[in-house]
Formats: sequence, C-alpha cells, structure tokens
Amino acid sequence: MQSSILEVCRRGRHIPRMKILLCNDDGIHACGISELHSAISHLGELYVCAPDAERSAAGHAITLTDPIKTIPIEKNNQHFGTAVSGTPADCIKLALRYIMRDDPPDLVVSGINLGSNTGISVLYSGTVSAASEAVILGVPAIALSLCTYLNPQWETAAYVAKEIVGKVAKNPLPDGTLLNVNIPNIPLSELKGMKAATMGRSRFVEHFHTHKDPRGNEYYWLDGDLHLLDDDNNADIRVVESGYAALTPIQIEMTAHHVMEQVREWNEEY
Repeated sequence: MQSSILEVCRRGRHIPRMKILLCNDDGIHACGISELHSAISHLGELYVCAPDAERSAAGHAITLTDPIKTIPIEKNNQHFGTAVSGTPADCIKLALRYIMRDDPPDLVVSGINLGSNTGISVLYSGTVSAASEAVILGVPAIALSLCTYLNPQWETAAYVAKEIVGKVAKNPLPDGTLLNVNIPNIPLSELKGMKAATMGRSRFVEHFHTHKDPRGNEYYWLDGDLHLLDDDNNADIRVVESGYAALTPIQIEMTAHHVMEQVREWNEEY
C-alpha cells in the first residue's frame, strides 16, 4: 500500500506536496476560508468543500431528511471549491466518502472561523465538528478560529495558520486527535507566540429576547455570554487573553475513564 504523505513525514523522508481539504462553518463565501486558502496555498494542493451559507453553531449535525445539493464556486475567475447545502460535517463526509474517494486528502483544515471556539464552544462549533468528522473518518485535522467578530486581524490568523499546518505536516498528531487552535485578535507584531492549552471549563449564560410577530405570536432571539469556570492559566481562554495562540489537542474518544470504577459498582445482570 502506498504510504500517505503524513506517514512519510513521520519517517523523516522527503515531504511531497500535500493534498489539503478546507472547510469553514462560516460558509464558502466567508473571508476566513479565503484568507486560509491564500495563507497555505504554497504548502499543498488545496480543495474546498464548505457550506453554501453560514452554519455557525451547527455542531456535529448531519443531514438525513433532505437532499444535499452542491454548486461549483469560482473566485477570481478560477474554480475555488464546492458549495454544499448541508452542514460542515456533511461537507467532510461528502468530500471524503464521495467527491475525493479516489484521491483522499492528507489533511483537513477547518477555518479560519470568525469568533472563538474555546471552552465549551467546542461542542457547539461547526468549525471544530468539521475537523472532528475528518478525524473520525481517518484523516488528520486542524480547526482554526480567530477570537473576534469585529475588525479581524487576518494577518495574524493567516500567519498562525501557515505555521500550524506546517508543524502538523511534519509532526502529525496521534490517530483520533484533532488540533483546535484559537488565535487572539491582535496585530501580528503583538502576538507573543503559540502555547499548548487545555479546553477551559466554561458554560454559556443564555439570554432569550422575546418579540411578537404581526399576528401576536411570540418568537425569540438567543444570545449569551461564555463564562469561564476555570482559574488555570493554561486554559485556552486564558492563553488567548495573554496574547498567545492556544493549541488544544482534542480527542474523539470521550469516555470519562476516571468515573468508570464508580459506575462499575452499579453493574447488574437481569
């Protein structure tokens, strides 16, 4: 069997040009995926498969009750990628299992998301879910997020993206693990570096804003604030606040092994 590019990297041999699949829950027309494309185009042959519109906070949802439609997208009079009517996870499934099934990518990079994916946001994030779907299907993956919604410092995000993709290409993470990267929204000259970080313990405090439609029926808009429950300076949120890009390895296997002994005490047979 022919060795993958990342396997060749592990053995320290010459690194050929990678095939990299890009996705982004902000959609194929978002600035973030274009910035990512430009930042890492020299590192490999890029393919884009992303939602046709924003699918933020879609989590790991997949489409089962509707058809999934695709549209080819051009930018600057060149083919850019494939727009998909489904979720970020749909995009990765479709790309890996059908569109690229005969020529699979060596790496999936999801982003650059506009807005942080620190703490509990990881569970809601379509950006992280695109990366985790890739890992589930056996392809190494990175999720990249720029921690702002206003005045994004794309130069900083692009620099970190380029650095991290290069590092993962040379030093792949273990199977079943993705790298979640959160980048502070500061000028590149102020970026202090990159740091390993834990997924900070946090929760959202939600706010529901109520309104009435013209027929008098109530409807709701949801927003909220992320509250950090972790004093650890190595928590991803704290690392970003201190001016570093936070690098958090996340595993797909979520069993709480430290609780297994307690649960075993409840074993019963019927």
